Amino acid sequence: MSYVHELSDVLEEKRDEIIAWMANKRSEIEVPIYGSVDIRDAGWKIAVVDANQFPAGFNNTSESDIPQLTERISAHIERHKPGCEWVHIYPESHTRNQGYVENLRALFNLVERAGYRCTIGNPELDGLGSLNGIHGPLPLHQVDVIDGILKVQGQQPDFILLNNDLTDGGLEGLNAASVLPSPQMGWHKRKKSHHFDFLRPLVEEISEIIGIDSWHLICDSFVSEEKCLEKENCRIQLASDVDVFLARLAQRYASLGIDREPVAYIKNNRGTYGLGIMTVTSGEELLNLSNRKMKKLMYGKGTSDTEDFLIQEGVPTLMKTQAGAPVEPVVYLVDGDASSWFYRINPKKDEIGNLNSPSARFVTSEEDRSYMTHAHNWHALLSELSMLAMGLEYAALR
Repeated sequence: MSYVHELSDVLEEKRDEIIAWMANKRSEIEVPIYGSVDIRDAGWKIAVVDANQFPAGFNNTSESDIPQLTERISAHIERHKPGCEWVHIYPESHTRNQGYVENLRALFNLVERAGYRCTIGNPELDGLGSLNGIHGPLPLHQVDVIDGILKVQGQQPDFILLNNDLTDGGLEGLNAASVLPSPQMGWHKRKKSHHFDFLRPLVEEISEIIGIDSWHLICDSFVSEEKCLEKENCRIQLASDVDVFLARLAQRYASLGIDREPVAYIKNNRGTYGLGIMTVTSGEELLNLSNRKMKKLMYGKGTSDTEDFLIQEGVPTLMKTQAGAPVEPVVYLVDGDASSWFYRINPKKDEIGNLNSPSARFVTSEEDRSYMTHAHNWHALLSELSMLAMGLEYAALR
């Protein structure tokens, strides 16, 4: 079933109206300098399933997308910091993650191509001199925070581009006015569920313009709070809630002729990198979790504890390689615009599994255009709605 795909002509007919709606929203909502989203395309539902404020895969973007990426980076910086000459990238401290190092290298090159002096470093990395990447060492610069001011080799940059998701806490003492995205959007404060709370009304508005039931463009979900899985009585209630949730999805699927068993994702409500995620087809699976699976689900990045869980409808991906491996689009956005695509492929997973694992590989549209489906415009629209929602998240946290 490809219900959404069948409305692609309608989406094109409504393009001018959608552009006007988007321009009006962007005049009211400050979109982030950058972000990335994971899209699942089942044909009968196309939806954002995760949204990252601090994207860490710029090394996977296509060479042909560089002009668009640099143009949008420059536009955002000039709007927020007119006359800026020096941009400092404040990274994660992944000293052993060579893929992340290549992300920093790609981001550094984009900033330089946009016309700025660029440096990289944070106080935790001082003394290393460089990070070892796939393509060789990446030089670091000495960073100190003196009287609440970040200084690089003794001088203050014009602007700090944050590429650190702050799972373990905020950038204490730094002048937030000179930092984008805002440290308030780190995982020490942000929750995945809040993003979907803000995304839902935007999807409903755009769905009304297109003439489609908004259910086809967003995942159903609910939240379990206060470390519920660690408490027996709470876990019993959660298992019951999951069964009700799955039964409601099964009823919706049957009404639409979707012949498949519904699945729920149990996700850490904070964090990224695909950590703290499992799939279930019944509440009973939560009651029978082994200690190993429980620890895996409770595992978060760094020293963070998992407290809340997002229970989210599992949307299968019907995009596949010729060999049958599942594929999902990853959209990179700068200044609110869908500026670059690549595709996550994971031959060790099935169509409903979490593809964000070490066995994943990435292919750009430049390498293989067969993934540039006729639903490409849907993916762009939903990812740009996600950046509006991210802007609303930040406004609510200020």
